[in-house]
Amino acid sequence: MRFWQISSILLYLLALSPGSFATHNRAGEITYKQISDLTFEITIWTYTYTKSVADRSELPVDWGDGTRTIAPRVNEVYLPNFYKRNKYVATHTYPGPRVYKIVVQDPNRNFGVLNIPNSVNVVFSIQTTLMINPVIGYNNAPLLLNPPYDKAARGRLFIHNPAAYDGDGDSLSYKLTICTREDGIPIENYTFPPASDTLYVDPLSGDLVWDSPVDTGFYNIAMNIEEWRQGIKIGNIVRDMQINVYNTDNNPPVTDPLTDFCIVAGDSIDYIVSSSDAEGDSILHYATGGVFFMPENPADFNTISSSPGSVSSRFTWKTNCSHVRQQPYNVLIKAEDDNPDLSLVDISSFNVRVLGPPPEDLTLSPTNTSIQLRWSPGNCTNVEGFRIYRRIGYFGFIPDSCQNGVPSSTGFVSIGETSSSVDTSFLDNGGGSGLLQGTDYCYIVVGLYKDGSESIASTEECGGLIQGAPIITNVSVRNTDLVNGSVLVAWMKPRDLDTIPANGPYEYMIYRAEGIWGNNYTLIHNYQTADLLDTSFVDTLINTLDFAYSYKIELYNDEVGNRFLIAPPSVASTVFLSIFPGDNHLEIHCRKNVPWVNTQYVFYRENELNIFDSIGFSSDTVFVDDELVNGKTYCYKVKTIGSYNRPGLPDMLVNYSNEACGVPIDNEPPCPPVLTVASICDSLYNYISWTNPNNSCADDVETYNLYYKAELDGSLELIATNPSASDTTYIHHIATSLAGCYAVTAIDSFANESVYSNIVCVDSCSYYEIPNVFTPNGDDINDKLVAKTSPFIDRIDLKIFSRGGVLVFKTDDPEINWNGLHMRNNNIVSPGVYYYMCDVYEKRLTGIEARHISGFIHVITEKGASINIE
Repeated sequence: MRFWQISSILLYLLALSPGSFATHNRAGEITYKQISDLTFEITIWTYTYTKSVADRSELPVDWGDGTRTIAPRVNEVYLPNFYKRNKYVATHTYPGPRVYKIVVQDPNRNFGVLNIPNSVNVVFSIQTTLMINPVIGYNNAPLLLNPPYDKAARGRLFIHNPAAYDGDGDSLSYKLTICTREDGIPIENYTFPPASDTLYVDPLSGDLVWDSPVDTGFYNIAMNIEEWRQGIKIGNIVRDMQINVYNTDNNPPVTDPLTDFCIVAGDSIDYIVSSSDAEGDSILHYATGGVFFMPENPADFNTISSSPGSVSSRFTWKTNCSHVRQQPYNVLIKAEDDNPDLSLVDISSFNVRVLGPPPEDLTLSPTNTSIQLRWSPGNCTNVEGFRIYRRIGYFGFIPDSCQNGVPSSTGFVSIGETSSSVDTSFLDNGGGSGLLQGTDYCYIVVGLYKDGSESIASTEECGGLIQGAPIITNVSVRNTDLVNGSVLVAWMKPRDLDTIPANGPYEYMIYRAEGIWGNNYTLIHNYQTADLLDTSFVDTLINTLDFAYSYKIELYNDEVGNRFLIAPPSVASTVFLSIFPGDNHLEIHCRKNVPWVNTQYVFYRENELNIFDSIGFSSDTVFVDDELVNGKTYCYKVKTIGSYNRPGLPDMLVNYSNEACGVPIDNEPPCPPVLTVASICDSLYNYISWTNPNNSCADDVETYNLYYKAELDGSLELIATNPSASDTTYIHHIATSLAGCYAVTAIDSFANESVYSNIVCVDSCSYYEIPNVFTPNGDDINDKLVAKTSPFIDRIDLKIFSRGGVLVFKTDDPEINWNGLHMRNNNIVSPGVYYYMCDVYEKRLTGIEARHISGFIHVITEKGASINIE
């Protein structure tokens, strides 16, 4: 054994006083704060029963890195219901980044915890997980502000909320987990407390809801509180708590429904909370949450009126900019009645979201190639910078009353950030390549806070460049041909050309590339001009049948010794059609890349006279021409109508696509059937049936394929084909297990197979029963203990004990076949009652699974004894 292991054991033993194995522990959790890169301070919170003689002045800590130390107690607070909160603090430096599990354990739990077998001999342990990750940054665990000492009543709704507050603003989620014993290992055969309806933890609010306790006694429950940052789980805390259930005629008080708030930093909340009690008991109000622990402007909660059966209190909070964060603040309200029989509580909560105010006075200053943005920071100077969003074309975004940032559904994308609260300007020059002429650019600015949250969005402001470059207006296919295709390219001359640096002469240069997103541009034409009036060009002898083309127009100042590109080039592509065949229809897709907005697409189809007739129009780029004849060729072209939506620019841009043809065919699979499966346990088969799609959503289904997998993580495999559309049932005999998943597909007359139907899974018929009496008396009647079993039982692990706890028999045979002989001396056991524990290993959907059963067996050895076994 190594030295640190010996030292750890000695520390642990020294921490246990002579009365240390008493049963005072009721609840606890571990929190931490990060002091430096690798150093953490943990706080152990335990809730103990003050009537127990046991008490701990210190506790051992297993740090999760192979070391243990002692944490001394630094504070004690006495709580209602004979509870005491103990606070222990210790500091530790870890060897490096990774995930560590901290465990604190203390013998033992109290006697009689109903959902923990032999609880008095089970170690009480709590654990917390922390992650050291330089990429994630420093992290402090949330604090649990609501102590777990409230009582529950049989048949009454019980709610507990830990009131977790994360000062870093990280997201929290909640779930039930299993209580643990020594070394943080889950307790064997632990069960959740029984409920008349349900027991659950709300994963978002953290409410532990027990609706409702069915019996009195002591129960322990553990809540796992997980901490998330940027979608990554960075730690978790487990609160283990005891709930004591009593009989009473009292009912808990009821708090009126609470309202969530969403306010802008600087605004105030003044809110009245009221509770009532049906028995007329006096009520006390308590409130807790992170808002009451703010270093600046904490919230306040004071009772303003109280009378028998009712109480009202006022919640007030004057927010400021330091309160802005992404996650809402949760305020927990507890109403507790003063009933002479048993005091009960009602737990409810509301959320307060504090948003950063929007940047103000956003203005745009355009040039020929860029747009300068300027704004004022608004009322909060603690922003760490600003984020700039942009889209093409006005959207009209107005945030709702509780919305920060800019949703992606608006089409705005982030194009940059500034790095401080005083950096309130941004130059958008297209990432250095310049912005496009004729484009309407719209902007929104938001403030950025320390936790990554964004402020309310600024107003949306739009503008375009000063027109100092040619603007393309037409890229229109004039002729569709493999060799002799042609395209008209036209543009507007610059309207606001700055002639001081560029006083001419000028040169237009026209480039072409294949595809709507062409990259490899080739110069196809150039010419000099003094007045810039020649603004069109026809590109000929190209393949417009198979290819789309992109065009780029550059304007140069062509003065000798002063030649330069005046502005970023204007780029636009032809409209290219793609035809997708279907059953009695063709789907026409228009693909293009243009700087203007097309508002209408007019679709033409060639008729029997070889003339293109209009067949419809749409604002969408996809059009379906239906009621066609399969196998016949149809040809199309499209006219687009668009605009730049800018003053001074053309508002009727008309361009034509290439011509494209297609042939409709039946390549569409039919709709899938709807499947049902029933297990016939006594006959050992599954009965599968499904609907006939020909009766609802198809007309030519001919056959079906049936698929099956024995386990959930397996793959569906074909097991049968039903050759008739009307044959919609199948009986599946399985020798080993009825567990499995099924799906069926429909196949039409063109061999198109549908997608899978709904996948239906059935679990194995769970049947295993051990008789509670047998008579090994040698009369050959019920001389053996034989279980009622099925072929789906793989094996068992059975142990039978005498009332004194002595093991008398064990087997893995599902039938058992115990003849009553003691396994040690081979003699018939004494008559009486024996206790058994049995793990039954069944063939299930997830593989072999164990199911635990237990019970009693009466052994009767007297001669002539008989029983009737049904």
